[in-house]
Amino acid sequence: MQPHLSTLLNRRTFLQGSAVGIGSLALAEQLKAAGGAQIAAPAGPHFTPKAKSVIFLCMAGGPSHLETLDYKPELAKRHGQPMPESITAGQPIAQLQGAVLRCFGPQFGFKQYGQSGQYFADPFPHMAKLADQIAVVRSMTTEQINHDPAHTFMNCGTQLSGRPCMGSWVLYGLGSAAKNLPGFVVLTSVGGGQSQPIASRQWHSGYLPSRHQGVHFHSKGDPVLYINNPPGVDRAQQLSVIEATNKLNRLRNTAVEDPEIATAVSQFELAFKMQASVPELVDMSDEPQHTLDMYGAKPGDGSFASNCLLARRLVERGVRFIQLYHRGWDHHGAVKSGVETVSKLVDKPSWALVEDLRQRGMLDDTLVIWGGEFGRTPMSQGDQGELGRDHHIKGFSLWMAGGGIRPGVTHGATDEFGYNVAEDKVTVHDFHATLLHLLGIDHERLTYKFQGLDMRLTGVEPASVVRPLLA
Repeated sequence: MQPHLSTLLNRRTFLQGSAVGIGSLALAEQLKAAGGAQIAAPAGPHFTPKAKSVIFLCMAGGPSHLETLDYKPELAKRHGQPMPESITAGQPIAQLQGAVLRCFGPQFGFKQYGQSGQYFADPFPHMAKLADQIAVVRSMTTEQINHDPAHTFMNCGTQLSGRPCMGSWVLYGLGSAAKNLPGFVVLTSVGGGQSQPIASRQWHSGYLPSRHQGVHFHSKGDPVLYINNPPGVDRAQQLSVIEATNKLNRLRNTAVEDPEIATAVSQFELAFKMQASVPELVDMSDEPQHTLDMYGAKPGDGSFASNCLLARRLVERGVRFIQLYHRGWDHHGAVKSGVETVSKLVDKPSWALVEDLRQRGMLDDTLVIWGGEFGRTPMSQGDQGELGRDHHIKGFSLWMAGGGIRPGVTHGATDEFGYNVAEDKVTVHDFHATLLHLLGIDHERLTYKFQGLDMRLTGVEPASVVRPLLA
């Protein structure tokens, strides 16, 4: 049973006041074993990293691999026919459980692009220009079939709420290279379909010290609340208040060594710096018109395009991990018109981000990821109007670029229906292990002591780096 905190603190006071220095060392170990937080973070990468920063373009709602990256001519031939029961029997299905299952062919044509011959659906002509720069993974799987737990699993490697997300693990393992900005930033946009809510726990630090959690920047108005001083308070006065507050916090931390007090000190200092750095960050008057046109960005409009441009500016300033959620991919109905709409919002900016990074010599050490929490079924959903697709976890697609990724390759495959993985299955834990590897981190060595266990992002089940994806 964990000792009561007051008992531990009284014991600490006694030991610190005694002449027996070894007692303090013993107490520190006792606090750690009691389930308390370990204060020191890992020293840095375990080996030479290929990537320094990550930009994850999160297509929230579950983009259909069958209307984006995974060409299935056989499914098209069987459109409207019963789905073979041998494929779906005993398989997890979300809203189609008990319904008559019929094959639902791809709603768009596909073409091959580049020397690599990557397939892209017709609504994505800009991303198609990246064919020889990206690696497409067509064999992703996950374990959670509903949106919220699936987002949690994709971010945290578990469906359990309250666990650290991958961005927090990266920040814990490597620290931040940004001097005046958070090391982990989240941006959101909406449009193109039913907008599934995104919970802040998707970028929470869980049991890691809270200084590692993501900071949500608003896409419209002030990116961060209270970024300006209140009337009558100038910068010098604000600094004096922060210095006085942090002096008191440091005195308290000397006595109790609470990592959350250390977090408060660092966050007060960071917040003061952000009052100058954030307005400069979002002021895009220094961006030439051709760059704005390249993204299709209108700064301040809250769009995915403007967020992509902001992501590039964040990477330039040393931000380690950036997530852009676009909420518009939940197409239970009207998947054709839904994808047509959302593609106009995300296709060009996704291409522009990779191309802009490449032109600036930043793509080599910036890992860009494009994908959602799961895919969509090869069976139709709905019985009137324009049909849609249900949630699907047995096989879906994403792409990766830069940061040590081998360009122009396709990894894995689903069966002829796009239902099950047929070649080179990639789990979410494999994906996390690969992401960490590109950042120079051995996923089995990035651990944190919590409740007596050495916790890690990839959990205890087997996980492997997907080496065919590595340059």
